[in-house]
Amino acid sequence: MILGIGTDLANIERIEAVLARHGERFRNRVFTAVEQRKAEGRARAVAATYAKRWAAKEACSKALGTGLRMGIAWKDMAVTNLRSGQPVMHVTGWAADRLRAMTPEGHEAVIHVTLTDDHPWAQAFVVIEARPLRGQGDLRG
Repeated sequence: MILGIGTDLANIERIEAVLARHGERFRNRVFTAVEQRKAEGRARAVAATYAKRWAAKEACSKALGTGLRMGIAWKDMAVTNLRSGQPVMHVTGWAADRLRAMTPEGHEAVIHVTLTDDHPWAQAFVVIEARPLRGQGDLRG
């Protein structure tokens, strides 16, 4: 069952300007060390990488049903990538608490995230799914 859906569109040039103006202060307030290493390691796409992660955090907060309020911090949501390149959303702190609260008993929450960019835009979609735990009505065995 779908628990929440969120999307966001970020302007890469706007993120680039914020990075130029606020640099490390902005990066450290919004992005985890892992996210920063990923972005800074992409010499030709630093701002686009940050913009996609910004959009993912916004989309995740919307899927959680709160937006960026009610105690959710930017770094409570973080994007990493599998070896295949597939993005994965991790939640901690208040975002993890909210996710647990919205997940029905007998289910586990799975966060799906997809990212894309086409200069000057970066976009993210987040879908939060509740899957039955094995033995909790899961007909797959």
